[in-house]
Amino acid sequence: MPDYDKKLLSKLRFENAARCLESAKLLLAGGDYKSAANRSYYAVFYAIRAILALEGKDFKKHSAVLSHFRKEYLKTNILSPEYSSIVSELFEIRTDSDYDDFFCFPGRIPKHRF
Repeated sequence: MPDYDKKLLSKLRFENAARCLESAKLLLAGGDYKSAANRSYYAVFYAIRAILALEGKDFKKHSAVLSHFRKEYLKTNILSPEYSSIVSELFEIRTDSDYDDFFCFPGRIPKHRF
Protein backbone atom coordinates (compact mmCIF):
# COMPACT_ATOMS: atom_id res chain seq x y z
CA MET A 1 0.00 0.00 0.00
CA PRO A 2 1.46 3.41 -0.93
CA ASP A 3 2.31 5.76 1.94
CA TYR A 4 -0.38 8.26 0.95
CA ASP A 5 -2.98 5.48 1.14
CA LYS A 6 -1.71 4.51 4.60
CA LYS A 7 -1.96 8.12 5.73
CA LEU A 8 -5.47 8.49 4.33
CA LEU A 9 -6.63 5.26 5.95
CA SER A 10 -5.07 6.32 9.24
CA LYS A 11 -6.79 9.71 9.04
CA LEU A 12 -10.17 8.11 8.36
CA ARG A 13 -9.75 5.71 11.26
CA PHE A 14 -8.70 8.50 13.59
CA GLU A 15 -11.72 10.56 12.57
CA ASN A 16 -13.89 7.53 13.37
CA ALA A 17 -12.19 7.29 16.76
CA ALA A 18 -12.93 10.97 17.42
CA ARG A 19 -16.61 10.47 16.51
CA CYS A 20 -16.83 7.53 18.90
CA LEU A 21 -15.28 9.61 21.68
CA GLU A 22 -17.78 12.41 21.13
CA SER A 23 -20.62 9.89 21.15
CA ALA A 24 -19.27 8.40 24.38
CA LYS A 25 -19.25 11.82 26.04
CA LEU A 26 -22.86 12.48 25.02
CA LEU A 27 -23.99 9.03 26.14
CA LEU A 28 -22.20 9.40 29.47
CA ALA A 29 -23.77 12.83 30.04
CA GLY A 30 -27.16 11.26 29.31
CA GLY A 31 -26.58 8.45 31.82
CA ASP A 32 -26.33 5.68 29.22
CA TYR A 33 -23.27 4.08 30.80
CA LYS A 34 -23.33 0.82 28.87
CA SER A 35 -23.38 2.54 25.50
CA ALA A 36 -20.78 5.07 26.69
CA ALA A 37 -18.49 2.18 27.67
CA ASN A 38 -18.92 0.65 24.22
CA ARG A 39 -18.16 3.89 22.38
CA SER A 40 -15.19 4.66 24.67
CA TYR A 41 -13.61 1.31 23.91
CA TYR A 42 -14.18 1.71 20.19
CA ALA A 43 -12.67 5.21 20.25
CA VAL A 44 -9.45 3.71 21.60
CA PHE A 45 -9.66 0.65 19.33
CA TYR A 46 -10.08 2.77 16.19
CA ALA A 47 -7.24 5.06 17.28
CA ILE A 48 -5.00 2.01 17.63
CA ARG A 49 -6.06 0.84 14.16
CA ALA A 50 -5.21 4.32 12.87
CA ILE A 51 -1.67 3.87 14.18
CA LEU A 52 -1.43 0.39 12.65
CA ALA A 53 -2.61 1.72 9.29
CA LEU A 54 0.57 3.78 9.09
CA GLU A 55 2.48 0.48 9.24
CA GLY A 56 0.20 -1.08 6.67
CA LYS A 57 -0.99 -3.56 9.32
CA ASP A 58 -4.47 -4.76 10.13
CA PHE A 59 -5.97 -7.81 11.77
CA LYS A 60 -9.38 -9.49 11.73
CA LYS A 61 -9.67 -9.95 15.51
CA HIS A 62 -9.64 -7.36 18.25
CA SER A 63 -7.26 -9.51 20.27
CA ALA A 64 -4.73 -9.54 17.40
CA VAL A 65 -4.94 -5.75 16.98
CA LEU A 66 -4.40 -5.21 20.70
CA SER A 67 -1.63 -7.80 20.91
CA HIS A 68 0.31 -6.25 18.03
CA PHE A 69 -0.14 -2.77 19.49
CA ARG A 70 1.16 -3.90 22.89
CA LYS A 71 4.12 -5.74 21.36
CA GLU A 72 5.19 -3.01 18.94
CA TYR A 73 4.32 0.18 20.81
CA LEU A 74 3.99 -0.48 24.53
CA LYS A 75 6.63 -3.11 25.27
CA THR A 76 9.13 -1.13 23.20
CA ASN A 77 8.26 2.07 25.12
CA ILE A 78 7.33 3.94 21.96
CA LEU A 79 4.21 4.73 23.97
CA SER A 80 3.89 4.48 27.73
CA PRO A 81 3.30 0.90 28.94
CA GLU A 82 0.60 2.42 31.18
CA TYR A 83 -1.67 2.38 28.13
CA SER A 84 -1.71 -1.41 28.20
CA SER A 85 -3.75 -1.47 31.40
CA ILE A 86 -6.05 1.27 30.09
CA VAL A 87 -6.76 -0.69 26.91
CA SER A 88 -7.27 -3.91 28.89
CA GLU A 89 -9.65 -2.24 31.30
CA LEU A 90 -11.66 -0.62 28.52
CA PHE A 91 -11.88 -3.94 26.66
CA GLU A 92 -13.08 -5.72 29.80
CA ILE A 93 -15.67 -3.05 30.64
CA ARG A 94 -16.91 -2.96 27.02
CA THR A 95 -17.22 -6.75 26.91
CA ASP A 96 -19.02 -6.91 30.26
CA SER A 97 -21.35 -4.05 29.38
CA ASP A 98 -22.18 -5.56 25.98
CA TYR A 99 -22.69 -9.17 27.04
CA ASP A 100 -23.55 -9.23 30.74
CA ASP A 101 -27.22 -8.35 31.17
CA PHE A 102 -26.65 -7.49 34.83
CA PHE A 103 -23.46 -5.48 34.44
CA CYS A 104 -23.63 -2.24 36.43
CA PHE A 105 -21.17 0.34 35.11
CA PRO A 106 -21.54 2.94 37.89
CA GLY A 107 -20.24 0.26 40.27
CA ARG A 108 -17.18 -0.12 38.05
CA ILE A 109 -15.41 3.22 37.80
CA PRO A 110 -12.24 2.98 35.67
CA LYS A 111 -9.00 3.62 37.51
CA HIS A 112 -7.73 5.87 34.73
CA ARG A 113 -9.07 9.29 33.87
CA PHE A 114 -8.78 10.63 30.33
